[in-house]
Amino acid sequence: MGRIVCVHGVGQQVAGEQSLLQAWTPALLDGLTRAGHRYAATANDIAMGFYGDLFRPAGEMLAVGDPMFTADDVDPGLEEDLLLAWWREAARVDPKVAPPEGDTLVRAPGSVQAALRQLSRSRFFGSLALRALVFDLKQVGRYLQDEQLRDAARAAVRKLITADTEVVVAHSLGSVVAYEVLATMPGHQVQALVTLGSPLGIANLIFDRLDPMPHDGLGVWPGSDDLVWTNVADRGDVVALEKDLRPRFGPRVSNAVVHNGAHAHAVTAYLTDKLTGAAIAGGLGAR
Repeated sequence: MGRIVCVHGVGQQVAGEQSLLQAWTPALLDGLTRAGHRYAATANDIAMGFYGDLFRPAGEMLAVGDPMFTADDVDPGLEEDLLLAWWREAARVDPKVAPPEGDTLVRAPGSVQAALRQLSRSRFFGSLALRALVFDLKQVGRYLQDEQLRDAARAAVRKLITADTEVVVAHSLGSVVAYEVLATMPGHQVQALVTLGSPLGIANLIFDRLDPMPHDGLGVWPGSDDLVWTNVADRGDVVALEKDLRPRFGPRVSNAVVHNGAHAHAVTAYLTDKLTGAAIAGGLGAR
């Protein structure tokens, strides 16, 4: 399969491999160019590990688009806790977002509605309709709690990683999928893992739910000692709450902070950055 395997994030349930590659491929090649690496990609060099269809509601007459989720559809536990974590981080990086008034608000009546209202004012989430924001939130929750879906998502990525694969580039929730695949795939020959806007470092909500489970507070290294892992995050990326993954996965993780402008979590902005391009270039031809 591809020398470079890409893994998308949330909100791609109505997309597909080819439509995503139409956006990812030129952005990825631009990043390589910024890094001074000229790469003449062939049609089979870059592959997309697609699992978004697992979240697509079954079609029926008169059903259009995502379910009409509201604040009432945010489940207690993981979904509510993650939403509130996003709110705290959005308030920290965006002056338009009012912060929660202390930890007592976490379980207060109306806290979910307040979080969604405030997030709608942020530059990060403001462009999302409420139903889409809740749908994205529920995708993270379902991946971590629905073992059948989790296995299917990982299988969709795992089948693309062959002896030819040198680099895995993963965005958002896709970084969790990619990490888990590589960490449970002994003997793979991937040379570089590049995670973009990753939530992997979020304690309790994400990190402590990983499979394989962390041991003594440290995540399993997802490959051989030769694997180079570069984690790239925008300072304003609310999903990437922990920008530095070294406390969770050890000092071998290289961490880079980039500036994506108004689109802090956008994958194309991440891919076109010189630092992302350099990380991908480092894995090409490394073996």
